[in-house]
Amino acid sequence: MGSERFYPEERPVVEVRVAPFLIAPHPVTNREFAAFAAATGYVTTAERPLDPADFPGADLEGLEPGSLVFTPTPGPVDLRDWRQWWRWQPGASWRRPKGPGSGLDGLDDHPVVQVSFADAAAYAAWAGGRLPTEAEWEAAARGGLDGATYAWGEEPNDGTRANTWQGAFPYRNTGARGWKGTSPVGAFPPNGYGLFDMTGNTWEWTSSRWTDRRAAPSCQCSPGASRDAVGAGEARPRRVLKGGSHLCAPEYCLRYRPAARSPETEDSATTHLGFRIAADA
Repeated sequence: MGSERFYPEERPVVEVRVAPFLIAPHPVTNREFAAFAAATGYVTTAERPLDPADFPGADLEGLEPGSLVFTPTPGPVDLRDWRQWWRWQPGASWRRPKGPGSGLDGLDDHPVVQVSFADAAAYAAWAGGRLPTEAEWEAAARGGLDGATYAWGEEPNDGTRANTWQGAFPYRNTGARGWKGTSPVGAFPPNGYGLFDMTGNTWEWTSSRWTDRRAAPSCQCSPGASRDAVGAGEARPRRVLKGGSHLCAPEYCLRYRPAARSPETEDSATTHLGFRIAADA
């Protein structure tokens, strides 16, 4: 696991042994999550009223539940400030990923997004599985190519191998195979284990807690703490995200590699964050 060649949080390279496990061939889709919500009546984190205890000192009067939505900028901006392309959107949830007026028409086979860690774990339990650990996820993503930079080898993504940003971030995206935003699961080639979207499309939750063993700040293409946008406190548990997303661009976030990792607070939900399930073999 890990890499010495890219970001500090990926170091050091370590050898890890995992027990045999099963992992889904693709991320959970909107169709699958809708079946779960209909069967259980589950209400996601982004749909629940905001708890003032979670936002000390913030003025929550009139603030509706919601989540973060990516919004391209008109042109080049300072890439050190993620707040220029992320906005808190009241009413945004997995049902309306970009907020009121948006929906899931034509997106049944796209990965579900705007799901928190608790949402992903609840679905996994309902489906008879669990979330993969970071080690399991990375082993699966490598597809048998131990030590390779990407899930397919050493060649950079040219827009045909995975759904990652094509163009100049965060204002111009020509789309990988024409897809801007999420793409249907299976729209890009699988890795050596027959697994789809282990690279790009959406970041994916793992069950592993983020630790400072490989200390680093959050990857700013993933806000790190979505509710901080409305004044939430920062001392909240974080989990490891893997895989990168359709927002990863080489000049800004080269994290669409098996070794790459990013921290995310458990209550975060965004337009580029999903999950897949695993199980003991």
